[in-house]
Amino acid sequence: MTDDQGYGDLSCHGNPILKTPHLDRLHKESVRLTDFHGAPMCTPTRGQLMTGVDALRNGAMNVSSGRTFLRREFPTMPEIFAENKYRTALFGKWHLGDNYPYRPQDRGFQESVWFPSSHIPSAPDVWNNDYFDDVYWHNGVRKPFKGYCTDVFFREAMQWMRSPGEKQEPFLCYLSLNTPHWPLFVPDQYREPYRDQKRPVASFFGMIANIDENMGKLEKFLRETGLRENTIVIFMTDNGTAGGDTVYNAGMRGKKISLYDGGHRVPFFIRWPAGNLRAAGDVDLLTQSQDILPTLLDLCELKKPRVAKFDGISLAKLLRGKTDTLPERMLVTQFSRMDKPMPWKGDATVLWKKWRLVSDTELYDIASDPGQERNVIDQHFGIAAQMRKHYERWWAGVQPRVNEFSPIHIGSEKENPVLLTPCDWQDVFLDQQAQIRRTKKNGKWSLFVERDGEYEFSLRRWPIEANAAITGGTAEYKATDGVYRAGDALPVATARIKVASFNESKPVNRSEKEKTFFISLKRGRTDLQTWFMDDAGQEICGAYYVYARRK
Repeated sequence: MTDDQGYGDLSCHGNPILKTPHLDRLHKESVRLTDFHGAPMCTPTRGQLMTGVDALRNGAMNVSSGRTFLRREFPTMPEIFAENKYRTALFGKWHLGDNYPYRPQDRGFQESVWFPSSHIPSAPDVWNNDYFDDVYWHNGVRKPFKGYCTDVFFREAMQWMRSPGEKQEPFLCYLSLNTPHWPLFVPDQYREPYRDQKRPVASFFGMIANIDENMGKLEKFLRETGLRENTIVIFMTDNGTAGGDTVYNAGMRGKKISLYDGGHRVPFFIRWPAGNLRAAGDVDLLTQSQDILPTLLDLCELKKPRVAKFDGISLAKLLRGKTDTLPERMLVTQFSRMDKPMPWKGDATVLWKKWRLVSDTELYDIASDPGQERNVIDQHFGIAAQMRKHYERWWAGVQPRVNEFSPIHIGSEKENPVLLTPCDWQDVFLDQQAQIRRTKKNGKWSLFVERDGEYEFSLRRWPIEANAAITGGTAEYKATDGVYRAGDALPVATARIKVASFNESKPVNRSEKEKTFFISLKRGRTDLQTWFMDDAGQEICGAYYVYARRK
């Protein structure tokens, strides 16, 4: 799965500038679902893929704002595969919870090399990671890795797959890239062929060219190890294009974040030479990311957990050529958008055959109007009414829990101390190190205290590795392929913390890097909020980094 690469960001889909020869070959050899949909942003698609359950039901509905956590009652793809004696691994982007009990290793992955939150460098990521020679989490420990991020994740994935391959053990490898997501950093050699484009587009296409080169290396690895014939290879992306629409968008309206098809219709290729799939080619039936987990359970003949209930359906018979149709159904694409405080009724697209009901007021016939230029709701009241009725039923099923936040656990031996960052403030968007450097915001975390005891909370403006005072700024950082601006100094005079019944303030002097509070807490749920204030007692912002440790 690539990040922010749209349907049109492939030469096999008609892009006139971008060259993707290795992905084009996979396209030629694959069954292609050409009316396949994720969500318009990354976390919702990833949660739907991992559980087969709609984003507003599984809880992972936004890219930050305390809404990335995949609810624990839903079995995940790696958990199910592991229960069926598969070895499981993740390389790259998880984005379904950075803290226990939501991390990859907590949700079924036995091996993991990953980075937190939405991108490199997100707020909880290692300070000044820049795609080159970065530090990632490896099985719960931060570890440096040499090389460009995409090269690293492919390299580590292939090294890991070699072991189960040699032992003839079944495996699930989730190779989930952070590219071509912003910041648009890439070795210059990949940008060079696109120099006639504006630099952001040249960099975006260069990142995809690097992905394509690595797909070629993966193909070579599968052939050399004898794994190619009996390995299912799926290629997909998480949402519509973020950077290629000005060049080519496959005739679609909208891009990432949009409720039009350009926001959520994405590529899907599946190849399994020894799997008796139907002949390579296009299948133009309405499908979605929620279908993939039930499909893989059938293809791999795995036992489905009794508690698993999917919003998606199995496509196994379709992929094996045993049927050319699917049960008639309507799908809902809805997620929690960053420009809105919370999900609300009607902020969705309903999909039915070739109809699209967008935001309850626009109806499009994709068969005759793929660019969604002509709103025909006045001519097709009956169609719109049926789709609206389906949405009402769907919304009634998700609405009771739509504003229920999953808590970060503190006090567990599985993670102590726990790093809390503004990515997880409730309905507050602040998930970038770029924002940490310049933005003034505040919010609260939802916590679950696992054990009664004495807890130490260290409030910081900057993470430990930045080695900067609360009141001080940070220097401009020359990244390998760009520059991170300097961080602003702030006139902080007082630090305050409120958690459970504890509510206290302490003065902050100019040299202090953290302000620490010791608090007795009882087991159970609570909220935590912090403040940095000036001499007049006015709020400046919250503590962007809080290290919570059970003593």
